[in-house]
Amino acid sequence: MKSPTVLCLDIGSGTQDVLYHIPGIEPENRPKFVLPAPARMVARRLAALTAAGSAVYLHGSNMGGGFFGAVKKHLAAGLSVCAHPEAAAAIHDNPARVQMLGVEISGSCPGGYVPVHLSDYDAAFWQAFLGMAGLEMPDTVVAAAQDHGFFPDSSNREGRFTLWRRFLREHDGDPASLIFHDVPPELTRLAVLQKAIGGGPVCDSGAAAVLGALSMPEVAQRSHRHGITVVNVGNSHVVAFLVYRERVYGVYEHHTGMLDTAALLHDLTEFRRAWLPDEQVRACGGHGCMFNTIPEEAESFRPTFVLGPRRAMLEGQGQFIAPAGDMMLAGCFGMLHGLGLS
Repeated sequence: MKSPTVLCLDIGSGTQDVLYHIPGIEPENRPKFVLPAPARMVARRLAALTAAGSAVYLHGSNMGGGFFGAVKKHLAAGLSVCAHPEAAAAIHDNPARVQMLGVEISGSCPGGYVPVHLSDYDAAFWQAFLGMAGLEMPDTVVAAAQDHGFFPDSSNREGRFTLWRRFLREHDGDPASLIFHDVPPELTRLAVLQKAIGGGPVCDSGAAAVLGALSMPEVAQRSHRHGITVVNVGNSHVVAFLVYRERVYGVYEHHTGMLDTAALLHDLTEFRRAWLPDEQVRACGGHGCMFNTIPEEAESFRPTFVLGPRRAMLEGQGQFIAPAGDMMLAGCFGMLHGLGLS
């Protein structure tokens, strides 16, 4: 049976990074695209409607919330925003919180409102886009995105780390286990995304990044000699991993915009030593950090490999890496690696 063609999407807050995997073609020669994130495109549409003085109706589905600032500006301009219940989840999983922001919720578009479609993945867009590039629709679509998850009994930041804890304790820190064929119920964004792409595998963007690093033989081999640190400095989030023998022993997450280089270096130094308290990271506005029992032979995790569009924050503090020669496609190559398709 021939290997499938795969459209790999790594959907961030600033960009969506795209790889069209064609078996038998060198990774460097596969079609690649770096496009604005879907939430950025929604934000631009909302800004245009704010300038036009139009009321808007958000419909479609849950997606990344990078357009929320545009919603606030629209409301601040005295203009109305209404949302379908499914689209309202892109603002907050709790409808009451959405309404408190001034957004009405309705199952249909009120008269005089301009509809704005929300979705992380639009099959019609990709059919048209790939067709213009002379590419057929792929056999399979896989996608990564960061999902804070919905945790009614705790904050999303705290809840998200219950998922990392499950990963470290129950799955032995194997990053490939974070590629979901069956999405945990808490991950509402990834569940909607999986349905949109036709049921293919989905994963967290942080997992895709560390898998991208480990798709490089020199990085994977180094992790078998001693512990390494992998840091992905994204447009919105920094996520770092302590890795030994291709297994994760520590996870750290923070918001990129809340850190300068000095603060990030301080956290990474303490993180490598497993001295950084989870409570301290959350008190400073980050998501948190946690550790599994670290083998003594892993040593200090000093070798550091850096990815991400904001990696200039760590210039000179580690080795900048680019799987298959393209740093922005690290998450896509990571997903293929985790699925055994690279």
